[in-house]
Amino acid sequence: MEHQQTKKGKNLFSFFKSRDNSHSSSNVDTPVPNEQPPSKCQRIEIDSTSIQSDPALRSPIWQYPVNQRDAFRRAYIEKGATQPKLKEYPRSECGKQNRRFQYSWFKQFPWLEYSITNDAAFCFPCFVFENERSSRGSFTTGGFNSWKRVNNGERCAFLMHVGGPNSLHCNAFNNMNALKNVDQSIERIINVQSSEEIQKNRLRLRTTIESIRWLVPQACPLRGHDESESSKNRGNFIQLIKLMGKLRVDIDDVVLDKAPKNAKYLSPRIQKEILHIYANKVRNKIREEVGDAKFSILVDEATDEADTTLKEEISNVLLSFNLQIENIRGQGYDGASNMRGAWNGLQALFLNDCPYAYYVHCFAHRLQLALVAAAQDESSTWVFFSQLTAIVNFVGASPKRHHQLEIAQANEIAKNVATGERETGKGVNQIGTLHRAGATRWSSHFESICSLVDMYVATCTVLENLVDEGSTPAIRGEAQGHFRIMKTFEFVFILHLMHKIMALTDMLCKSLQNKSLDILNAVNCVKTTAGLLSTLRENGWDSHIEHVESVCRENDIDMPEMGAPFKGGRSSKGEDHITFEHHYHFDVFNTVIDYQLMELNNRFNDEAMELLILSSALEPKDGFKSFKASDICKLASKFYPDDFTQQEMYCLKSQLQHYELDVPYHEKFKNMSTISELCRGLTETQKSQNYYLIDRLIRLVLTLPVSTATTERAFSAMKLIKSSLRNKMGDEFLADSMVVYIERELAENIDIDSIIDAFESLGNRRVLFH
Repeated sequence: MEHQQTKKGKNLFSFFKSRDNSHSSSNVDTPVPNEQPPSKCQRIEIDSTSIQSDPALRSPIWQYPVNQRDAFRRAYIEKGATQPKLKEYPRSECGKQNRRFQYSWFKQFPWLEYSITNDAAFCFPCFVFENERSSRGSFTTGGFNSWKRVNNGERCAFLMHVGGPNSLHCNAFNNMNALKNVDQSIERIINVQSSEEIQKNRLRLRTTIESIRWLVPQACPLRGHDESESSKNRGNFIQLIKLMGKLRVDIDDVVLDKAPKNAKYLSPRIQKEILHIYANKVRNKIREEVGDAKFSILVDEATDEADTTLKEEISNVLLSFNLQIENIRGQGYDGASNMRGAWNGLQALFLNDCPYAYYVHCFAHRLQLALVAAAQDESSTWVFFSQLTAIVNFVGASPKRHHQLEIAQANEIAKNVATGERETGKGVNQIGTLHRAGATRWSSHFESICSLVDMYVATCTVLENLVDEGSTPAIRGEAQGHFRIMKTFEFVFILHLMHKIMALTDMLCKSLQNKSLDILNAVNCVKTTAGLLSTLRENGWDSHIEHVESVCRENDIDMPEMGAPFKGGRSSKGEDHITFEHHYHFDVFNTVIDYQLMELNNRFNDEAMELLILSSALEPKDGFKSFKASDICKLASKFYPDDFTQQEMYCLKSQLQHYELDVPYHEKFKNMSTISELCRGLTETQKSQNYYLIDRLIRLVLTLPVSTATTERAFSAMKLIKSSLRNKMGDEFLADSMVVYIERELAENIDIDSIIDAFESLGNRRVLFH
């Protein structure tokens, strides 16, 4: 019996002797109980957008684990060779001459790569299929930079590297083509399937892709809480596939329970794979649209990162898409202090690398929120906004309090109509509610202040009732605290002060959020807003204090004696003897307005304003009324000297003379109003070929972040996609969802067959699609 148990307990390891050098009494290697061999079916997949682009900084393929090498090879092949197009490559000494890399070599030798870090050339196929035993020398290790040996006839270094048909380079090149050709893989040749099975496989995968293509642009979650077969609601993704199966019999025959167990294509991993392929195709379309043109960058909501970290991350993203920092012609950020600093901010770091990456405040980036933040630099105003938020949240915390507020408003309106203080008529005296100020909603702070000004008496009535009738001591105490605050002179003073200031800036904020912005009118609006604020500062004190006093009298609020000493002065020892009038006039009224003017001056500095004013000379509005050849020439010579040679500047002046007598009188351009319409018109009429320098300048102006508000609106998509129920989304999944959601027009034109082909090429699939 014991012999049978011993025999039965034998396994594969029992037949091998231990190679351990220790003098152990046991000759059998016992396997580690918890250690499991890797699955043969496990497929390793690498994101092609996250791998290193610079050939000098990559790790050799042979250093990766054996079972991961093909995955990395596929990722690098999908990404392609790194071939950056620089305006001027660095020069290096080669004997008595200075030579440099030439961009034309990429067309002559498509396998070439270039490292900006090392100023050296590399061989892409040799890198992909290099192993530890077959080193290709400088073309894969340190890089080649002996440029004088390139144009050397038969002794050309690149030709010598290619070698004959059986050279290491040619073998690597053939291996790369074989790896790209999925149809020729051994697994596919062995696993031959009928054309009918292949069509079923494609239909099953197409159904999965179509479901993702519908759900993601609607910001709908894919997965459900319970996706088991017994669940009544298996989530949007599976429920949509079930619906498609009900509508089409051929789909119903190949999906869900009728699909092969090993190729259902329903798992979250498959969903993310397909979405990532989908999003990458959208990104590639955007990259194709950019081409070799200049571009601008917009960054939002990055207040917790250091400048250098932000710059490094942005640079890595640009480099991964082969976009050079030297081609940046505009940059725009939100109000984060670490991004708008004159010396240490992110804009200054990019300006060091590219002096023509002009920072023009992106008019769509929540100017009013920045003005609110500037006003809060004064301590009493900061306290006011905190109190305002607390009061609005407290009164609007329950439907019961909403109802009480409506009743109080109705009573107040009826009283005022009876006394003649309010007029009657259609659409007037509407009952409303208090508005909350949102951190990302334009004009929400102004709306919140306006609602409280209009419903001040009604809000006080609700709070006073809650002091007596609150259901708990906590509610009664909180209501009493808010009521006392609203009945103070300081609260009423700042409430009506901010109401006046934000009424002046609200028009500017709204005009700067137009999708198609008139630059000259925007500049004028900035000037008029600053002028009105200055007028309010100089001449508005008397009228403001008189208005506040009347409000206090109407609501039985105690007024301080304006000539009395201010007890809460700046010095605890009483050295600064200031009066209440001095405090509220100079420390609050003037200081808050000064912060507003300072914020406007910071965001619209002289250089930025000059750039915008000169750009307005290109606008076709009102029959090219703003056209001025001298301003256009100044715009090109002062702000874009690196994009126009001296000879081209002479040609630009000549083109402008012909342009002035031709384009404004052409029927196509008579009703245009924006620079973007002008650019399209020049292309459609092929006049961009005649006036190619003017067309180039127009495109440079259009790269400025001032052009549209569409980009800022895109950031609000994040709140819809990453909701409270989906707050654990991974960064890559979120980024892919954002790209597809925001760029829906581009995403709709992506061919599903191309997604199937890309999905198949990621690895060896268990079923065939071709």
